[in-house]
Parts: sequence; structure tokens; C-alpha cells
Amino acid sequence: MALDPTSLPQHVAIIMDGNGRWAQCQGLPRVEGHRRGAKSVRTVVRAARELGLKALTLYAFSAQNWRRPNEEVGLLMQLLHDYLIEERSEIMENGIRLTAIGQVSRLPGFVRDPLDALIADSAGNSGMTLCLALSYGGRESIVEAASALAQKVKSGELSAADFSENLFSEALQTGHLPQLDLLIRTSGEQRLSNFMLWEASYAELCFTETLWPEFGREHLLACLEQYGHRERRFGQTGDQLRPAIRSVG
Repeated sequence: MALDPTSLPQHVAIIMDGNGRWAQCQGLPRVEGHRRGAKSVRTVVRAARELGLKALTLYAFSAQNWRRPNEEVGLLMQLLHDYLIEERSEIMENGIRLTAIGQVSRLPGFVRDPLDALIADSAGNSGMTLCLALSYGGRESIVEAASALAQKVKSGELSAADFSENLFSEALQTGHLPQLDLLIRTSGEQRLSNFMLWEASYAELCFTETLWPEFGREHLLACLEQYGHRERRFGQTGDQLRPAIRSVG
């Protein structure tokens, strides 16, 4: 499948859903679904880089996922640790910049240490940015940004009159990323689940029935092709966006 490079989104985010259901369909424990899902992460990150995306954000662990059984949380943390160790060479060799959003301080030390190290070591890379949403919540992110701006007003560093959408966007943890163009959710669910609520306000949404452990390069390409056929109007009409066709007399 050939894609027009000019029609590619700059920033794609994915809600990676369906690991548990995939395992259930296979007659396997949930943990096996997560292990298989980790392989899809590797495949999709590699495909996104090769296709030329500027930024890819993966919803890896939500702020609400801490409520899951301890055994499952422990496995997810171990898989994240393994990913950071095993993919370090590929990330560095391909010029990928790794970043993270969310309450990263809540992660256990054996995950946070390699995460912090790879973020620091890859900071100068100029290729695709890979952003991991870890212990992340969209509402929590908005509250955090609002609180930070309120503190600046209180200290006199900022005036309330200076508030704007751009200022607020820059205050979010995603302020270093391009505007979100496309948000994909796997497994057939059609909700945002507290993910990038502010950032997704004008993003195109793509919901696929494919469970995350089965999501690969061809599925990403299908979503990108679908995006390429969307007309993004941002409040305008289609006629305003299309150049006028002048008749030749």
C-alpha cells in the first residue's frame, strides 16, 4: 500500500486495547495477551519510523491501571522494563527521541531508572519522537497544567490576561509534541478513556476492531490511508478549503 507522504499525519496516538480479550480468545491467561501486545509495540514503532511519522504516542499505562490486580500491574511494569532495555539500541541507532508523559514518579525504580536514562541519552536525537504515556490521565494532565499556570499567576510571573489556548497547550506535558492529528483505538471500543482529552479536540479518530496483539504494520497503514481521505475543516466549510475553480474564457 503506497501512501502520499504529504497526506501523513505528523502526530499519531494509539490507545492499545484488547490484550486481555485476545488472550481470552486464545484460551490463554491475560498475561500472555500483554506479552503478545509488547511485540505489537515493537512492530508499530518500527513501522511508524520507517513511514516518516514525526511523533507517535502510545497509551501504555493509565493512571487508573494501578487499580488492576497486583500481579497484572507487576507484569506490565516488567514488560515496560524489558522494552526499555531491549529496544535501547534500536532507538538510539535510528535517531528516535524517547519522551514520557504522566505521573512517571509513581513508576517503580527498576522501570524509572532505564526510562530516565534513555530519555536523557536520546534527547539530542532528531528523528521520530516516541512518547510513552505512563501512569497517564487526560484529566489529571489538565489539572496539573492549570495548577502550574495558577502558581505562576500567584507569583506574579504571569498575568491572567495572558491566558490563551496556545499558552495552555504549551503548559501540558505534551507541549513538546506536534499537534495531535490522528488518534487510533484498537479492539472495537469507541471512547477516549481519559486519554489526551485536550489534545484530541480536533484530531481525527480511527476505531478498529483489531485487537492490539494482532495490530501490525498493515493495520497502521490502513488507518493512515483512512486519515489521508479525511477532510479536516477546523470549523470551516469544505468550499472554503478547496481552491476556487476558475473557468477559462
